[in-house]
Amino acid sequence: MPDLRLRTVTRTQGNNAALKQGAVAPSASVLDFEEVPVLVGAFRRMVRGLEFDVCEMALTTYLCARAHGKPFTALPVFLVRGFHHGAVVTAPGSAVRSPADLEGRTVGVNRGYTVTTGVWARGVLQDEYGVDPDRVTWAPSGDEHVEEYRPPANVRPLPPKSDPAGLVASGDLAALVGVQPDPPDLVPLIPDPDEAGYAALRERGHYPINHLIVVRDDLLAAHPGLAADLFAAFTESKTRYVDRLRRDAIADPTPTDVMHRRVLEITGADPLPYGIAPNRAVLEELIRHATRQHILDRAPPIEDLFAAGTHELTG
Repeated sequence: MPDLRLRTVTRTQGNNAALKQGAVAPSASVLDFEEVPVLVGAFRRMVRGLEFDVCEMALTTYLCARAHGKPFTALPVFLVRGFHHGAVVTAPGSAVRSPADLEGRTVGVNRGYTVTTGVWARGVLQDEYGVDPDRVTWAPSGDEHVEEYRPPANVRPLPPKSDPAGLVASGDLAALVGVQPDPPDLVPLIPDPDEAGYAALRERGHYPINHLIVVRDDLLAAHPGLAADLFAAFTESKTRYVDRLRRDAIADPTPTDVMHRRVLEITGADPLPYGIAPNRAVLEELIRHATRQHILDRAPPIEDLFAAGTHELTG
């Protein structure tokens, strides 16, 4: 058994199942998996305390952490993807009848302004509906994982212990972004959001990445083959999952499985491609949003975001 043991956090899901069950493993290390009940808590612990060796992380959290010099680097292993047309909700009968009505109003944001769902949702509002995010006041319900980050002037946090969904229902907030689960008394601002997301995939290749994997820099430096070895293991686990999707061999599919199957039907391709090359356009799209939304000061080169030894890998 390899001597290198890595304290690892990643949510159990279809593409990671074989890895977490031990059917697939890296050749040169052992992944000691830990379960963190609320996954975003692991993101914060990694950003603020570097508590894990290998950690799943939201993409924009990583971009922000990287910009502030946090000592970990990503692998181009994109664990979670999804569409965010349904992330903006409002009250039935609200004066907000279309995305354009958000300008000049205050919109709540679940947790922090830099949360990846919020970044993608604001990008959809801007790219598809012409909303200028700078003309909206964004009101996060919590702080940022990256403590050093300073938001723009149009970001004004809600008071502690606020109820964002209740504030939307009462009309004190025009809408809310990224709340989970969906409040029963609020409705999506964009009609039929699932189909709107699939339409964006068909029409402009829009297929957002939410989460990837990061590894501590000291480990990457000490073990030059580690990044490629981990990439191979995550890829093999994902490949087994996608094969089951293609064969329609998942007995009790989750909503995520259903989404992946739909993407597979629309594109005819792997719904979870790993590697820089097949994801360059979507990475550039997210970086463009993060820059326009004042999360990044400038767009970093894509290759600078990923560990040496993985730049040419695909899976």
